[in-house]
Amino acid sequence: MPELRLEIGVVVMRRKLASAWADACWCPHAVLPGVPAVEIWSPLGPAGTALFYAGALPLVLHAPETPHYRDNLASARPSLWVALQLLPDGGCRLARVTADPYEGEALTEGVDSIVEAVAMPPAIEAEITAFCSAFHVERPFLKRTRDRADPESLARGPLRGGTARGAGS
Repeated sequence: MPELRLEIGVVVMRRKLASAWADACWCPHAVLPGVPAVEIWSPLGPAGTALFYAGALPLVLHAPETPHYRDNLASARPSLWVALQLLPDGGCRLARVTADPYEGEALTEGVDSIVEAVAMPPAIEAEITAFCSAFHVERPFLKRTRDRADPESLARGPLRGGTARGAGS
């Protein structure tokens, strides 16, 4: 089964909170085509900025999922879904990235993770478009027909092996 593996960099944002329960929250901010020559957790921008390079993740595309990728590409804003796993010390780690919008939605079911859709860079969009063009197979929708129910199969019939229970015993 054909697949394409792309290494992408992930930028996260740390935002301070005015809360009694947490000092800050983490949020996926952007993805980068390729892996930059930057140390993991390096701050990006001027000192005190809230953006950090969180590391790299593989974006793996599978041929049977091309209809999902095409739905994503046809949307008003093609996106990649990035999942961060929260750590007990208040930090986070990269967990997963996907271009499949339905898988991205399924990732939101975790309690200890943060999932955000971030804008897809044009270079990654071009790679996904080429992959879909090469491996997409249009599959016709086949509606299954149900067997007609036999009403007699649900009717109460004679008991096998003797008399009915509770009938005069």
